[in-house]
Amino acid sequence: MITERLSDFVANTATVPEAVLAAAQNALVDTVGVALAGTLEPVAVTAAAWISEIGAAPKATLWGRDGATSIAEAAFGNGIASHALDFDDTHPGTRGHTSAILVPAVLAVGEATGAAGEEVLAAYALAHEVGAKIGRALGPGHLERGWHPTATVGTLAATAAAARLWRLDAGATRRAWGIAASGASGLMRNFGTMTKPFHAGQAARCGVAAAWMAQTGFTADESIFDGKGGFLATYGGESGESMEKLLDGLGKTWELLEPGNYVKRWPCCYSNHRAVGGLRQLVEQHGVQTHEVEEVAIGFLPGGDTALVSRDPHTGLEGKFSVEYTVAALLHDRALNLKTYTDAMVQRSAVRALMKKVRRYRIPDEKTYSGVAGYNDIALSTRRGRFEMRVDRVPGSLAWPVTDVDRVAKFMDCAALALGTQGAERLLEFSRGFRKLSDVRTFAHATVPLPTARAAAVA
Repeated sequence: MITERLSDFVANTATVPEAVLAAAQNALVDTVGVALAGTLEPVAVTAAAWISEIGAAPKATLWGRDGATSIAEAAFGNGIASHALDFDDTHPGTRGHTSAILVPAVLAVGEATGAAGEEVLAAYALAHEVGAKIGRALGPGHLERGWHPTATVGTLAATAAAARLWRLDAGATRRAWGIAASGASGLMRNFGTMTKPFHAGQAARCGVAAAWMAQTGFTADESIFDGKGGFLATYGGESGESMEKLLDGLGKTWELLEPGNYVKRWPCCYSNHRAVGGLRQLVEQHGVQTHEVEEVAIGFLPGGDTALVSRDPHTGLEGKFSVEYTVAALLHDRALNLKTYTDAMVQRSAVRALMKKVRRYRIPDEKTYSGVAGYNDIALSTRRGRFEMRVDRVPGSLAWPVTDVDRVAKFMDCAALALGTQGAERLLEFSRGFRKLSDVRTFAHATVPLPTARAAAVA
Protein backbone atom coordinates (compact mmCIF):
# COMPACT_ATOMS: atom_id res chain seq x y z
CA MET A 1 0.00 0.00 0.00
CA ILE A 2 1.26 3.46 -0.94
CA THR A 3 0.06 5.19 2.22
CA GLU A 4 1.59 2.54 4.42
CA ARG A 5 5.01 2.76 2.76
CA LEU A 6 5.06 6.55 2.90
CA SER A 7 4.03 6.66 6.55
CA ASP A 8 6.64 4.06 7.48
CA PHE A 9 9.30 6.20 5.75
CA VAL A 10 8.31 9.34 7.67
CA ALA A 11 7.88 7.68 11.06
CA ASN A 12 10.68 5.13 11.06
CA THR A 13 13.60 6.48 9.03
CA ALA A 14 16.39 6.61 11.60
CA THR A 15 18.97 8.83 9.92
CA VAL A 16 19.14 11.33 7.09
CA PRO A 17 22.39 11.69 5.10
CA GLU A 18 24.72 14.59 5.85
CA ALA A 19 24.41 16.10 2.38
CA VAL A 20 20.61 16.06 2.60
CA LEU A 21 20.67 17.84 5.97
CA ALA A 22 23.00 20.47 4.50
CA ALA A 23 20.61 21.04 1.60
CA ALA A 24 17.72 21.31 4.05
CA GLN A 25 19.62 23.95 6.02
CA ASN A 26 20.21 25.98 2.84
CA ALA A 27 16.50 25.83 2.08
CA LEU A 28 15.58 26.92 5.61
CA VAL A 29 17.90 29.93 5.50
CA ASP A 30 16.70 31.05 2.06
CA THR A 31 13.06 30.72 3.07
CA VAL A 32 13.35 32.59 6.35
CA GLY A 33 15.22 35.38 4.59
CA VAL A 34 12.58 35.97 1.93
CA ALA A 35 9.84 35.55 4.55
CA LEU A 36 11.26 38.37 6.63
CA ALA A 37 11.08 40.70 3.64
CA GLY A 38 7.61 39.32 2.98
CA THR A 39 6.40 40.31 6.44
CA LEU A 40 6.27 43.92 5.24
CA GLU A 41 3.90 43.07 2.36
CA PRO A 42 0.19 43.95 2.74
CA VAL A 43 -0.86 40.30 2.56
CA ALA A 44 1.38 39.40 5.50
CA VAL A 45 0.28 42.45 7.48
CA THR A 46 -3.34 41.41 6.99
CA ALA A 47 -2.58 37.86 8.06
CA ALA A 48 -0.85 39.14 11.21
CA ALA A 49 -3.90 41.26 12.02
CA TRP A 50 -6.12 38.19 11.70
CA ILE A 51 -3.82 36.18 13.95
CA SER A 52 -3.91 38.98 16.54
CA GLU A 53 -7.71 38.94 16.32
CA ILE A 54 -7.75 35.24 17.18
CA GLY A 55 -5.64 35.80 20.28
CA ALA A 56 -4.30 32.24 20.37
CA ALA A 57 -1.94 30.99 23.08
CA PRO A 58 1.66 32.09 22.30
CA LYS A 59 3.57 28.91 21.53
CA ALA A 60 5.44 29.80 18.32
CA THR A 61 7.01 32.96 16.91
CA LEU A 62 5.66 35.13 14.12
CA TRP A 63 8.82 35.99 12.22
CA GLY A 64 9.64 39.66 11.87
CA ARG A 65 7.13 40.63 14.55
CA ASP A 66 7.21 41.04 18.30
CA GLY A 67 4.65 38.38 19.01
CA ALA A 68 3.78 34.71 19.14
CA THR A 69 0.68 32.65 18.54
CA SER A 70 -0.51 29.06 18.33
CA ILE A 71 1.55 26.51 16.43
CA ALA A 72 -0.89 26.29 13.53
CA GLU A 73 -1.39 30.06 13.23
CA ALA A 74 2.38 30.66 13.32
CA ALA A 75 2.72 28.22 10.44
CA PHE A 76 -0.10 30.07 8.66
CA GLY A 77 1.29 33.57 9.12
CA ASN A 78 4.88 32.63 8.40
CA GLY A 79 3.80 30.58 5.40
CA ILE A 80 2.05 33.58 3.90
CA ALA A 81 5.11 35.76 4.51
CA SER A 82 7.36 33.09 2.95
CA HIS A 83 5.45 33.22 -0.32
CA ALA A 84 4.37 36.88 -0.31
CA LEU A 85 7.15 38.01 -2.65
CA ASP A 86 7.30 34.83 -4.79
CA PHE A 87 11.02 34.85 -4.04
CA ASP A 88 11.10 31.43 -2.31
CA ASP A 89 12.58 28.28 -3.81
CA THR A 90 10.73 25.66 -5.82
CA HIS A 91 11.21 22.04 -6.85
CA PRO A 92 10.46 20.35 -10.19
CA GLY A 93 9.13 17.23 -8.49
CA THR A 94 6.45 18.95 -6.43
CA ARG A 95 5.95 21.54 -9.19
CA GLY A 96 5.55 24.05 -6.41
CA HIS A 97 7.12 25.99 -3.57
CA THR A 98 7.72 23.29 -0.99
CA SER A 99 9.93 25.26 1.39
CA ALA A 100 7.38 28.05 1.85
CA ILE A 101 5.14 25.46 3.50
CA LEU A 102 7.66 23.16 5.15
CA VAL A 103 9.95 25.71 6.82
CA PRO A 104 7.08 27.52 8.62
CA ALA A 105 5.64 24.15 9.67
CA VAL A 106 8.85 22.61 11.01
CA LEU A 107 9.93 25.76 12.83
CA ALA A 108 6.50 26.24 14.44
CA VAL A 109 6.27 22.66 15.68
CA GLY A 110 9.99 22.53 16.43
CA GLU A 111 9.81 25.68 18.52
CA ALA A 112 6.78 24.47 20.46
CA THR A 113 8.38 21.11 21.20
CA GLY A 114 11.89 22.41 21.89
CA ALA A 115 13.31 20.31 19.05
CA ALA A 116 17.00 20.35 18.16
CA GLY A 117 18.18 21.81 14.88
CA GLU A 118 19.03 18.44 13.37
CA GLU A 119 15.57 17.08 14.20
CA VAL A 120 13.94 20.02 12.40
CA LEU A 121 16.14 19.58 9.33
CA ALA A 122 15.43 15.85 9.23
CA ALA A 123 11.69 16.50 9.39
CA TYR A 124 12.00 18.98 6.53
CA ALA A 125 14.04 16.51 4.44
CA LEU A 126 11.68 13.57 4.97
CA ALA A 127 8.60 15.66 4.22
CA HIS A 128 10.26 17.19 1.16
CA GLU A 129 11.04 13.71 -0.15
CA VAL A 130 7.44 12.59 0.31
CA GLY A 131 6.04 15.78 -1.22
CA ALA A 132 8.21 15.45 -4.32
CA LYS A 133 7.11 11.84 -4.88
CA ILE A 134 3.44 12.83 -4.51
CA GLY A 135 3.97 15.71 -6.93
CA ARG A 136 5.55 13.44 -9.52
CA ALA A 137 2.72 10.93 -9.15
CA LEU A 138 0.12 13.66 -9.71
CA GLY A 139 1.99 14.77 -12.83
CA PRO A 140 1.70 18.01 -14.83
CA GLY A 141 -1.98 17.25 -15.48
CA HIS A 142 -2.73 18.21 -11.88
CA LEU A 143 -1.50 21.72 -12.56
CA GLU A 144 -3.07 21.84 -16.01
CA ARG A 145 -6.47 21.16 -14.44
CA GLY A 146 -6.09 24.33 -12.38
CA TRP A 147 -4.78 23.00 -9.07
CA HIS A 148 -1.92 24.83 -7.36
CA PRO A 149 0.57 22.13 -6.28
CA THR A 150 2.14 24.40 -3.67
CA ALA A 151 -1.18 24.27 -1.85
CA THR A 152 -2.29 20.71 -2.53
CA VAL A 153 0.98 18.80 -2.34
CA GLY A 154 2.26 21.27 0.24
CA THR A 155 -0.54 20.40 2.65
CA LEU A 156 0.45 16.73 2.63
CA ALA A 157 4.15 17.51 2.91
CA ALA A 158 3.53 19.80 5.90
CA THR A 159 1.53 17.01 7.53
CA ALA A 160 4.49 14.68 7.21
CA ALA A 161 6.85 17.27 8.71
CA ALA A 162 4.63 17.94 11.72
CA ALA A 163 3.96 14.25 12.24
CA ARG A 164 7.68 13.54 12.35
CA LEU A 165 8.41 16.25 14.91
CA TRP A 166 5.51 15.16 17.11
CA ARG A 167 6.88 11.61 16.79
CA LEU A 168 3.65 10.13 15.45
CA ASP A 169 3.91 6.45 14.65
CA ALA A 170 3.11 5.15 11.19
CA GLY A 171 -0.56 4.54 11.99
CA ALA A 172 -1.13 8.05 13.31
CA THR A 173 0.74 9.49 10.33
CA ARG A 174 -1.65 7.68 7.99
CA ARG A 175 -4.61 9.19 9.85
CA ALA A 176 -3.01 12.62 9.68
CA TRP A 177 -2.79 12.35 5.90
CA GLY A 178 -6.41 11.25 5.77
CA ILE A 179 -7.39 14.42 7.64
CA ALA A 180 -5.12 16.69 5.61
CA ALA A 181 -6.27 15.33 2.23
CA SER A 182 -9.73 16.75 2.86
CA GLY A 183 -8.16 20.19 3.38
CA ALA A 184 -5.80 20.15 0.40
CA SER A 185 -6.93 22.82 -2.06
CA GLY A 186 -5.84 25.90 -3.96
CA LEU A 187 -6.64 27.16 -7.46
CA MET A 188 -4.25 28.72 -9.96
CA ARG A 189 -6.99 31.19 -10.88
CA ASN A 190 -5.83 33.14 -7.83
CA PHE A 191 -2.32 33.72 -9.17
CA GLY A 192 -1.47 37.41 -9.18
CA THR A 193 -3.53 38.10 -6.06
CA MET A 194 -2.96 37.95 -2.30
CA THR A 195 -4.63 34.55 -2.25
CA LYS A 196 -1.63 32.83 -3.87
CA PRO A 197 0.56 33.32 -0.75
CA PHE A 198 -2.54 32.52 1.32
CA HIS A 199 -2.31 29.07 -0.29
CA ALA A 200 1.12 28.54 1.29
CA GLY A 201 -0.02 29.65 4.74
CA GLN A 202 -3.17 27.59 4.55
CA ALA A 203 -1.23 24.48 3.50
CA ALA A 204 1.22 24.86 6.40
CA ARG A 205 -1.58 25.41 8.90
CA CYS A 206 -3.67 22.53 7.59
CA GLY A 207 -0.74 20.13 7.76
CA VAL A 208 0.13 21.13 11.32
CA ALA A 209 -3.50 20.91 12.43
CA ALA A 210 -3.96 17.50 10.80
CA ALA A 211 -0.92 16.05 12.58
CA TRP A 212 -2.02 17.52 15.91
CA MET A 213 -5.50 16.08 15.57
CA ALA A 214 -4.18 12.67 14.54
CA GLN A 215 -2.06 12.44 17.68
CA THR A 216 -5.20 12.96 19.79
CA GLY A 217 -6.87 9.97 18.13
CA PHE A 218 -8.94 11.89 15.56
CA THR A 219 -10.01 9.39 12.90
CA ALA A 220 -9.69 9.50 9.12
CA ASP A 221 -9.19 7.15 6.20
CA GLU A 222 -5.85 5.40 6.70
CA SER A 223 -5.07 4.65 3.04
CA ILE A 224 -5.76 8.03 1.48
CA PHE A 225 -3.19 7.64 -1.32
CA ASP A 226 -4.51 4.26 -2.45
CA GLY A 227 -7.20 3.14 -4.85
CA LYS A 228 -10.32 4.66 -6.36
CA GLY A 229 -11.41 7.82 -4.60
CA GLY A 230 -7.99 8.28 -3.00
CA PHE A 231 -5.98 11.49 -3.25
CA LEU A 232 -3.80 10.42 -6.19
CA ALA A 233 -6.70 9.04 -8.20
CA THR A 234 -8.86 12.10 -7.54
CA TYR A 235 -6.28 14.85 -8.04
CA GLY A 236 -3.84 13.20 -10.44
CA GLY A 237 -3.45 13.68 -14.15
CA GLU A 238 -2.93 11.00 -16.78
CA SER A 239 0.71 12.03 -17.21
CA GLY A 240 1.73 11.27 -13.62
CA GLU A 241 4.53 8.85 -12.83
CA SER A 242 3.87 5.46 -11.26
CA MET A 243 3.88 5.88 -7.49
CA GLU A 244 4.89 2.25 -7.04
CA LYS A 245 8.07 2.92 -9.04
CA LEU A 246 8.67 6.22 -7.25
CA LEU A 247 8.50 4.46 -3.91
CA ASP A 248 11.40 2.23 -4.92
CA GLY A 249 13.61 5.32 -4.90
CA LEU A 250 12.22 6.79 -1.69
CA GLY A 251 15.08 7.95 0.51
CA LYS A 252 17.68 6.61 -1.92
CA THR A 253 18.17 9.26 -4.58
CA TRP A 254 16.82 12.08 -2.30
CA GLU A 255 14.96 14.80 -4.17
CA LEU A 256 16.84 17.47 -2.18
CA LEU A 257 20.05 16.41 -3.92
CA GLU A 258 18.82 15.38 -7.36
CA PRO A 259 17.40 17.50 -8.90
CA GLY A 260 17.56 19.67 -5.75
CA ASN A 261 15.65 22.82 -4.92
CA TYR A 262 15.73 25.67 -7.42
CA VAL A 263 16.73 28.90 -5.67
CA LYS A 264 15.29 32.09 -7.12
CA ARG A 265 17.48 34.98 -8.18
CA TRP A 266 14.54 37.26 -8.98
CA PRO A 267 11.28 37.78 -7.02
CA CYS A 268 8.77 36.59 -9.62
CA CYS A 269 7.17 33.40 -10.91
CA TYR A 270 9.78 30.78 -11.80
CA SER A 271 8.23 30.31 -15.23
CA ASN A 272 9.88 33.65 -16.09
CA HIS A 273 13.37 32.77 -14.94
CA ARG A 274 14.71 30.71 -17.82
CA ALA A 275 13.67 33.39 -20.29
CA VAL A 276 15.13 36.12 -18.08
CA GLY A 277 18.43 34.27 -17.73
CA GLY A 278 18.71 33.74 -21.48
CA LEU A 279 17.74 37.29 -22.36
CA ARG A 280 20.28 38.71 -19.93
CA GLN A 281 22.98 36.69 -21.68
CA LEU A 282 21.92 37.89 -25.13
CA VAL A 283 21.80 41.52 -24.04
CA GLU A 284 25.23 41.32 -22.40
CA GLN A 285 26.89 39.34 -25.19
CA HIS A 286 25.74 41.69 -27.93
CA GLY A 287 25.71 44.96 -26.01
CA VAL A 288 22.05 45.57 -26.81
CA GLN A 289 20.66 48.93 -25.70
CA THR A 290 16.99 49.32 -24.77
CA HIS A 291 16.22 51.75 -27.60
CA GLU A 292 17.50 49.18 -30.15
CA VAL A 293 14.96 46.50 -29.21
CA GLU A 294 12.26 45.83 -31.81
CA GLU A 295 10.86 42.53 -30.49
CA VAL A 296 11.50 39.81 -27.95
CA ALA A 297 9.93 36.48 -28.93
CA ILE A 298 9.82 33.80 -26.23
CA GLY A 299 8.87 30.24 -27.06
CA PHE A 300 7.20 28.08 -24.41
CA LEU A 301 6.59 24.36 -24.53
CA PRO A 302 3.03 23.23 -23.70
CA GLY A 303 2.39 23.99 -20.03
CA GLY A 304 5.57 26.04 -19.70
CA ASP A 305 3.71 29.32 -19.28
CA THR A 306 0.56 28.05 -17.55
CA ALA A 307 1.46 29.96 -14.40
CA LEU A 308 2.10 33.18 -16.31
CA VAL A 309 -1.54 34.12 -16.22
CA SER A 310 -1.21 37.87 -16.85
CA ARG A 311 -0.38 39.25 -20.30
CA ASP A 312 -1.40 42.82 -19.48
CA PRO A 313 -0.65 43.34 -15.77
CA HIS A 314 -1.57 46.52 -13.91
CA THR A 315 -0.43 45.65 -10.39
CA GLY A 316 2.83 44.46 -8.92
CA LEU A 317 1.34 41.09 -8.02
CA GLU A 318 0.06 40.59 -11.55
CA GLY A 319 3.47 41.59 -12.87
CA LYS A 320 5.10 38.64 -11.10
CA PHE A 321 3.05 36.32 -13.31
CA SER A 322 3.68 38.11 -16.59
CA VAL A 323 6.65 37.40 -18.85
CA GLU A 324 5.64 40.48 -20.86
CA TYR A 325 6.15 42.80 -17.90
CA THR A 326 9.16 40.97 -16.45
CA VAL A 327 11.05 41.12 -19.74
CA ALA A 328 10.08 44.77 -20.31
CA ALA A 329 11.23 45.71 -16.80
CA LEU A 330 14.53 43.90 -17.33
CA LEU A 331 15.15 45.72 -20.61
CA HIS A 332 14.23 49.09 -19.14
CA ASP A 333 15.95 48.83 -15.73
CA ARG A 334 18.68 46.28 -16.49
CA ALA A 335 17.80 44.60 -13.19
CA LEU A 336 14.97 42.79 -11.41
CA ASN A 337 14.64 43.21 -7.67
CA LEU A 338 12.11 43.65 -4.88
CA LYS A 339 11.28 47.16 -6.08
CA THR A 340 10.44 45.94 -9.59
CA TYR A 341 7.10 44.43 -8.60
CA THR A 342 5.14 47.36 -7.24
CA ASP A 343 2.01 48.87 -8.78
CA ALA A 344 3.81 52.09 -9.66
CA MET A 345 6.64 50.27 -11.45
CA VAL A 346 4.22 48.19 -13.52
CA GLN A 347 2.28 51.30 -14.58
CA ARG A 348 5.27 53.20 -16.00
CA SER A 349 4.50 54.32 -19.55
CA ALA A 350 7.97 53.47 -20.89
CA VAL A 351 7.75 49.94 -19.54
CA ARG A 352 4.22 49.46 -20.85
CA ALA A 353 5.46 50.49 -24.30
CA LEU A 354 8.19 47.84 -24.07
CA MET A 355 5.63 45.21 -23.02
CA LYS A 356 4.04 45.52 -26.46
CA LYS A 357 7.32 44.35 -27.99
CA VAL A 358 7.31 41.08 -26.02
CA ARG A 359 5.63 38.14 -27.72
CA ARG A 360 5.20 34.62 -26.41
CA TYR A 361 4.47 31.69 -28.69
CA ARG A 362 3.95 27.95 -28.41
CA ILE A 363 6.67 25.46 -29.26
CA PRO A 364 4.90 22.31 -30.57
CA ASP A 365 5.36 19.20 -28.46
CA GLU A 366 3.23 16.20 -27.54
CA LYS A 367 4.24 16.34 -23.86
CA THR A 368 3.16 18.80 -21.17
CA TYR A 369 5.79 20.63 -19.14
CA SER A 370 5.97 22.79 -16.04
CA GLY A 371 7.61 26.20 -15.73
CA VAL A 372 10.95 24.69 -14.67
CA ALA A 373 11.04 21.73 -17.08
CA GLY A 374 11.98 21.68 -20.75
CA TYR A 375 13.40 24.75 -22.43
CA ASN A 376 12.64 28.19 -23.87
CA ASP A 377 13.62 29.63 -27.23
CA ILE A 378 14.57 33.32 -27.13
CA ALA A 379 14.81 35.61 -30.16
CA LEU A 380 15.89 39.21 -29.60
CA SER A 381 15.31 41.38 -32.67
CA THR A 382 17.15 44.70 -32.77
CA ARG A 383 18.08 47.39 -35.26
CA ARG A 384 21.46 45.68 -35.59
CA GLY A 385 20.14 42.21 -36.18
CA ARG A 386 18.46 39.21 -34.61
CA PHE A 387 20.06 37.24 -31.77
CA GLU A 388 18.77 33.82 -30.74
CA MET A 389 19.40 31.12 -28.17
CA ARG A 390 17.77 28.08 -26.63
CA VAL A 391 17.77 28.03 -22.82
CA ASP A 392 17.53 24.49 -21.44
CA ARG A 393 18.64 25.10 -17.84
CA VAL A 394 17.09 27.06 -15.03
CA PRO A 395 18.81 29.82 -13.02
CA GLY A 396 19.13 28.59 -9.44
CA SER A 397 19.21 24.91 -10.39
CA LEU A 398 22.20 22.57 -10.09
CA ALA A 399 22.86 23.20 -13.77
CA TRP A 400 22.95 26.98 -13.23
CA PRO A 401 23.65 27.27 -9.51
CA VAL A 402 23.66 30.18 -7.13
CA THR A 403 26.91 30.68 -5.25
CA ASP A 404 27.33 30.92 -1.50
CA VAL A 405 28.01 34.62 -2.01
CA ASP A 406 24.70 34.92 -3.88
CA ARG A 407 22.87 33.14 -1.06
CA VAL A 408 24.27 35.40 1.64
CA ALA A 409 23.61 38.56 -0.39
CA LYS A 410 20.00 37.51 -0.99
CA PHE A 411 19.47 36.67 2.68
CA MET A 412 20.91 39.96 3.88
CA ASP A 413 18.98 42.04 1.32
CA CYS A 414 15.72 40.44 2.43
CA ALA A 415 16.22 39.93 6.16
CA ALA A 416 17.63 43.41 6.75
CA LEU A 417 14.36 44.96 5.57
CA ALA A 418 12.63 43.57 8.67
CA LEU A 419 15.49 43.13 11.13
CA GLY A 420 17.95 45.83 10.15
CA THR A 421 21.54 44.97 9.22
CA GLN A 422 22.58 44.08 12.78
CA GLY A 423 19.59 41.80 13.31
CA ALA A 424 20.05 40.13 9.91
CA GLU A 425 23.72 39.44 10.60
CA ARG A 426 22.81 37.97 14.00
CA LEU A 427 20.21 35.67 12.45
CA LEU A 428 22.64 34.66 9.69
CA GLU A 429 25.09 33.44 12.33
CA PHE A 430 22.38 31.33 13.97
CA SER A 431 21.48 30.02 10.51
CA ARG A 432 25.00 28.84 9.80
CA GLY A 433 25.01 26.79 12.97
CA PHE A 434 21.38 25.72 12.80
CA ARG A 435 22.05 22.01 12.71
CA LYS A 436 24.01 22.17 15.98
CA LEU A 437 21.32 24.05 17.90
CA SER A 438 20.08 22.08 20.89
CA ASP A 439 16.80 24.03 20.84
CA VAL A 440 15.50 25.87 17.76
CA ARG A 441 13.72 28.41 19.95
CA THR A 442 17.03 30.29 19.97
CA PHE A 443 16.79 30.67 16.20
CA ALA A 444 13.09 31.52 16.24
CA HIS A 445 13.58 34.30 18.79
CA ALA A 446 16.29 35.81 16.57
CA THR A 447 13.69 36.40 13.83
CA VAL A 448 12.09 39.09 16.03
CA PRO A 449 13.30 42.62 15.17
CA LEU A 450 15.30 44.64 17.62
CA PRO A 451 13.35 47.74 18.76
CA THR A 452 15.33 50.12 16.54
CA ALA A 453 14.86 47.94 13.46
CA ARG A 454 11.13 47.62 14.16
CA ALA A 455 10.74 51.37 14.38
CA ALA A 456 12.63 51.84 11.11
CA ALA A 457 10.47 49.25 9.31
CA VAL A 458 7.26 50.92 10.48
CA ALA A 459 8.55 54.35 9.43
